[in-house]
Amino acid sequence: MRKQLPVQEIEITVDAIGFEGISIGRIDNLVHFVAGALPGERVRARVTGKKKKFVQAETIEVLEASPNRVEAPCPHFGTCGGCKWQHLVYTEQASWKRQHVIDAFERLAHVPVGSVKPTLASPEPFHYRNKMEFSFGASSWLTREEIESGKEFDTQFALGLHVPGRFDKVRDVEFCLLQSDVANTILAHTHACADEHDVKAYNQRFHDGFARHLVVRTSAAEGTVMTVLITTTPTDETQVAFIESWMSLFASLPSGSSMIHAVNDTWSPVATGEIKQCLGPGYLDEVSHGITYRVSPFSFFQTNTKHLPALVEEAMQGAHIASSDVVWDLYCGTGTLTLPAAQRAKYVVGAELSAGSIADARANAERNGIANVEFHTVDLHVPAALDVLRRFPTPDVILIDPPRNGMHEQVVRHLLAVGAPRILYVSCNPATMARDCAILAELYDVEAITPVDMFPQTFHVEAVGTLVKR
Repeated sequence: MRKQLPVQEIEITVDAIGFEGISIGRIDNLVHFVAGALPGERVRARVTGKKKKFVQAETIEVLEASPNRVEAPCPHFGTCGGCKWQHLVYTEQASWKRQHVIDAFERLAHVPVGSVKPTLASPEPFHYRNKMEFSFGASSWLTREEIESGKEFDTQFALGLHVPGRFDKVRDVEFCLLQSDVANTILAHTHACADEHDVKAYNQRFHDGFARHLVVRTSAAEGTVMTVLITTTPTDETQVAFIESWMSLFASLPSGSSMIHAVNDTWSPVATGEIKQCLGPGYLDEVSHGITYRVSPFSFFQTNTKHLPALVEEAMQGAHIASSDVVWDLYCGTGTLTLPAAQRAKYVVGAELSAGSIADARANAERNGIANVEFHTVDLHVPAALDVLRRFPTPDVILIDPPRNGMHEQVVRHLLAVGAPRILYVSCNPATMARDCAILAELYDVEAITPVDMFPQTFHVEAVGTLVKR
């Protein structure tokens, strides 16, 4: 067994907030990452880890509070992986997100930017998410206070959100302030059904168990909900009864809603599976920017519907699409940017890895009467993708909205070879966006970036960047 090290406590003044939402201070010029503190605060903290170049610590007591500190409304704040900034007043959240974009380009990638505009704040700082993915866990995470309380807890089952940095630990939660009331009803119902039938959670470490994920998606336009219960293949009557009990909620959901049971027998931790049973239409309709989108169970759609028009408008303004332009939309998803671009351009080509998203994108184009667009299912991160891109018509504007890890370098290099006059880059990770722009800087200047806060209460920020060929 590991030797129990003595607890070390420190007093420190915090200066800033880092990229992962953890505050930073210094003692004798040594960087300290202090969870739970805010800039301008002096705190007493417990050291949780030491490295050669930095120390990790967690706040025990706030000695001098920041005027920007507020009481976090969620009892799970600080434990689950959903929120990091509920204790920071929202205007300051938006300000720090802009600073993180600046730091990513200036300090990390050393890429000059013409201007970084003020953050476009979300119209709703809570209850804004149209999609939540909850995990069943065979190992429930307890807080230090719960452990020290002496009370007994069931640690063999949890349904909630993963603890940061732990793929095998889940914090049990029965409601979430980021999702809608109907989504919280579904979450509570799932808890009740699991308790009633005593189902076992899937163990991601040993790859056994039954219940795996609960996905809840809602439509801001229609008020409908689509929820997916993902399990392994049922093997006994209790598991079948659990599924039937769970789907019994369907009759009380808003008209047009869907309840879906899907099976995933693989070792993959991704919340997806083969659909085995569906009540309702099996999709959601969402409206944004005058376009009606059909969203299938596992396709990508921006999670903050009410702020999506601002993001799309900023992208369209930055792209400066003319009626004679040919546009590429790489990583196009269900057509969130593709279809508004097609309303302005001569022709648009969209490319995306997910076949489900491409099917949705084609259906969305058809149902909205948009004919000057085509979609391709292609993995942009494999060498064969370049042959597909070479067959596309020469673009005047390229739209990019990659996943958090950014573009594959071969895609970036191909964009340099294509040399479109204008690139519009949308990213949910300023660090990888800045890295890609550092390569594109061979030919392109970053004219402007607008941070868009699609994820209030978290350190995540969307950024819309306009690149112009020199």
